Amino acid sequence: MTATWRPDLAYVFDQGYGFHAADCAPGILRLLAPVRERGGLVLEIGCGSGLLTKLLVAAGHRVIATDAAPAMLERARAAVPEAEEIRRLVLPDDPVPAVDAIVGVGHALNYLPDLAAVQRGLGALAGALRPGGLLALDLCDLEWGTAREDAVAVGQGRVGDDWAIITRFSRPSPDRFERDLTTFVRQPDGSYRRDDEHHGNVLVDTAAVPALLLGHGVTARIGDSFDDPGHPLPVGLKSVLGVAG
Repeated sequence: MTATWRPDLAYVFDQGYGFHAADCAPGILRLLAPVRERGGLVLEIGCGSGLLTKLLVAAGHRVIATDAAPAMLERARAAVPEAEEIRRLVLPDDPVPAVDAIVGVGHALNYLPDLAAVQRGLGALAGALRPGGLLALDLCDLEWGTAREDAVAVGQGRVGDDWAIITRFSRPSPDRFERDLTTFVRQPDGSYRRDDEHHGNVLVDTAAVPALLLGHGVTARIGDSFDDPGHPLPVGLKSVLGVAG
């Protein structure tokens, strides 16, 4: 993984960036309805602080929530103790348990170091799906970078009640999108603690993903939402929706 997600950044994302999970949840829950009806097991990758996990569990799903970042897992365990399990999973090499569905929002696979690792990660997930199992996750396409050329020039800042974040972007190549994140989190004495992280994303040609997954027994398609036109994904972020044979 090319990101750290230390405790302060985990806190800021939990407090300030829950909208993506909330927007994706209605479509994902509809897709997962047959899995819930048969009592199937759902694996969530890149669960972060448990924002989507909480909605999955509340809808009656059995969920194994996973992430590569210990600080995120600590928050998820506190937020969703009802999950079947919350544990560390580092793709593409950690064993993936056999499940009836795999979901993920927040383009977790794009945090892997290169295209080969992303492809191996997709293969590992496909191989863990039981027959008829559902795959529903998001991936940053090459379009993600081209659509954000203006952001590279100006950066971005956000402020919450007790936190602030400044993000500077760069695009060193057509298939790379980089972020330097500076967080400020208020401490008990009223001062603010600063922390800095560098995150890199590898961008992929998502049009090539269905053929890759088909080689692992999963028939997939690429979309602009989780089959939910009322909640389209941001430009350049694509849904990967598949069913295992």
